[in-house]
Amino acid sequence: MSKTTARVTGAPEDQSPDQDLGAAGSRLSTAPAEDAPNLPALGVVGWVRWFWRQLTSMRVALLLLLLLSLAAIPGSLIPQTGVDATRVADFRKRHETLAPLYDTVGLFHVYSSVWFSAIYILLFISLIGCIVPRTWQFVGQLRSRPPGAPRHLTRLPAYTTWRTEAEPEQVHEAALTLLRKRRFRAHLTGDAVAAEKGYLREVGNLAFHIALIVMLIAFAWGQLFKSEGNKLILEGDGFANTLTQYDDFKSGNLFTPDDLDPFSFTLKDFHGTYAATGPNRGTPRTYEASITYGVGAYGKDQDTVVKVNEPLEIDGSKVYLVSHGYAPIVTVRDAKGDVVLNKEAVPLLPLDGNVTSTGAIMVRDGYRNAEGEKEQLGFNAFFVPSFAGEGHGTMLSQFPALLNPRLALSAYHGDLGVDSGIPQSVYQLNKKNLEEYKDSKGKLFKKRLAVGETMTLPNGAGSVTFEGVKEWAGFQVTQQPGSGWALTGAVAAILGLAASLFVQRRRVWVRAVRGADGVTVVEMAGLGRSESAKVPEELGELAGTLYENAPGAPDPDDDRSDTPDPHVVPAEGAEK
Repeated sequence: MSKTTARVTGAPEDQSPDQDLGAAGSRLSTAPAEDAPNLPALGVVGWVRWFWRQLTSMRVALLLLLLLSLAAIPGSLIPQTGVDATRVADFRKRHETLAPLYDTVGLFHVYSSVWFSAIYILLFISLIGCIVPRTWQFVGQLRSRPPGAPRHLTRLPAYTTWRTEAEPEQVHEAALTLLRKRRFRAHLTGDAVAAEKGYLREVGNLAFHIALIVMLIAFAWGQLFKSEGNKLILEGDGFANTLTQYDDFKSGNLFTPDDLDPFSFTLKDFHGTYAATGPNRGTPRTYEASITYGVGAYGKDQDTVVKVNEPLEIDGSKVYLVSHGYAPIVTVRDAKGDVVLNKEAVPLLPLDGNVTSTGAIMVRDGYRNAEGEKEQLGFNAFFVPSFAGEGHGTMLSQFPALLNPRLALSAYHGDLGVDSGIPQSVYQLNKKNLEEYKDSKGKLFKKRLAVGETMTLPNGAGSVTFEGVKEWAGFQVTQQPGSGWALTGAVAAILGLAASLFVQRRRVWVRAVRGADGVTVVEMAGLGRSESAKVPEELGELAGTLYENAPGAPDPDDDRSDTPDPHVVPAEGAEK
């Protein structure tokens, strides 16, 4: 290399050509150098702009959607406090080491945890950041006209041409009429007609993403303000929609008792019929509850029937019929014969499809034993609505209907533990401070009763009479705000996704110019946003229709009078 060249490139006078090339190469290289100078800092605004661009990219939106799906898995596998607090308590007892770790991470309340909310909010922001600029860009495309025809139409994937004796203006007018009739946006620009179709694809794409945002908002709103309560009601008893009336109740984090809709109802009758024969014996045929309800403090009473999957809707609440069972009616007397429980209907919980039921009967106050001391009585109760009969196996119900009821009791006395202040189930006895009655032979005292029969306790401690049976129905009252919006968003997302997948954006150009011999040359070409066989097919159909208005002219170099119909062929150099 000459010294002049070295001076131009900035190399020292005594540098060899190889050294000069190496220095030039190092200046052109993009590889990091150990002694490279520090790059200028982006600053707060620069870092915020960079973070915003990353967050609003479609790549990050898809990543956040994947993270949200993965984050929801623990909520499905691990018991949640807001869904089943009893299972959570049981989990804590069985996993004393793991439970504190789950508490720290928030796995017992996944959907209200900080990390799940952070992913949810970031996904929400990312989707909005993706949609807004694309919406403005699409609006700009709708306001603008389709682009003019390229100079060389033969380079487009779908192309056809023919010669016609019609004037170029006639061809342009016929092309505009045809394309607009086929719902193309078309206009004349220069010597060609430009048309575009398939905007529904981008509309569907935007609708899909907007629907996702609507669903995110609806789900979040529903989780924060939802409520769900269960109530067991005996025939003839009523219910008012207040927090203290529920047997169990759970709600979202932002729910307040004031959000409960004011209404009440009374269960008049439960009616159930069952298949008596065949392989479906015992399957419910009729399963409905007749109720009388009123809205507000002064609402007029109305009669209705609540069936399975046909809830009663009152404002924003839905009342579902979810269960059914029986409540034996018992009368309990103490040692002196005084009634301490007068024809009390005690609901029992079903164990199987034939409504074999179990529960507890408790006498909390007023009972005195044979020595005149105050005690509490408890009975383990086992009930079958259709008893098979003595000597016919174990005591299990043979049919759900009330055909041959039996009530089996075992008696306990002592302290039921209901005054300890510790919550306990009303369907199960706490036997910690109870003693079971025994007969004269020292065996546990148990007896099976038919309706009207009485069990006398040992040592004249009292008696229990089985008076009859009532039916009860279990209702679930739910408030799920935003469910309508969630359904609308889901339907819109499906329709938008279908449009974005099956509708293709395509453009068509029709150029008509007069040749040197005075004959008009017509060129047609089509271009799709994605490769599809429909573009050549559609262009061929359009060309065939346009050919009827501008038929082919004989070639001056050809003596034949007939001209073949135009057909679409791949253009030279175009992708097939």
